Amino acid sequence: MRRGTAAGSDCATMSAMTAASELDLPDPVGRHDDGARRVVWNQAELGPACPSRAFFDFGDWQASGRVEGQGIGRGQALFIVGEGGARWVLRHYRRGGVIAHLNADRYLGPLNDRCRPMREFDLLIRLRAIGLDVPRPIAAQAVRSTGLAYRADLVTERIVGSSPLADHLGRSRLAQIHWRHLGQTLARFHTCGVWHADLNARNVLIDAADRFYLIDFDRARFRAEGSWRQANLKRFRRSLDKFAGRWATFHFTEADWQALLDGYREAFGRW
Repeated sequence: MRRGTAAGSDCATMSAMTAASELDLPDPVGRHDDGARRVVWNQAELGPACPSRAFFDFGDWQASGRVEGQGIGRGQALFIVGEGGARWVLRHYRRGGVIAHLNADRYLGPLNDRCRPMREFDLLIRLRAIGLDVPRPIAAQAVRSTGLAYRADLVTERIVGSSPLADHLGRSRLAQIHWRHLGQTLARFHTCGVWHADLNARNVLIDAADRFYLIDFDRARFRAEGSWRQANLKRFRRSLDKFAGRWATFHFTEADWQALLDGYREAFGRW
């Protein structure tokens, strides 16, 4: 049975927001807070000791020769090789839009469980607990910079052999059956009440087995049923149209979108 099918069954029988607070989480989480630095980490992956600041430092990873590549997008991201050959993604939180010219990477707020990296780490664990296809969270930190501002980093599992959907469509077509599967994947998240704040063709990964994953859950959250689902789909469609308009080769047609919507509707009907 596909993990997503199980997720649909689970979410159809309970309130996703209630479930999020009551789930038995599978991985033990370590926590550290000394007032100037707050850290959470997956002890099943890293052990009981709190990760050092160097663990989140781009320069240290580059100096050690354990960087395999770099991601594209607003947030800085390195593809790194951890102990035992584990493949991870280290992302430094960066601001977008006009404010980024004045403030590249600082956020205001207390160092508690509600600051951005802590929320994203916690959400990823909960999404995996209900069977959704997201990367395993490894560690997150928020470090006080000046005053009430902090900087933040997140390490997650790298989905080896995958690529962003946008890149895949720039190279080759996606069969109609896989567009339907993508629609079913998005429906599974929506059935569980998961609102993705930046659903676009770079935040959907496709692996060698044509399985889809969602990434980058900064600001994402559980929401009650509502019109946000259709707004989320419209945002994703705008993303596809944007790439189609900018790239000389981008394999996306209206028939592809209709196949995605067919899969989405079928999934909601089944659950």
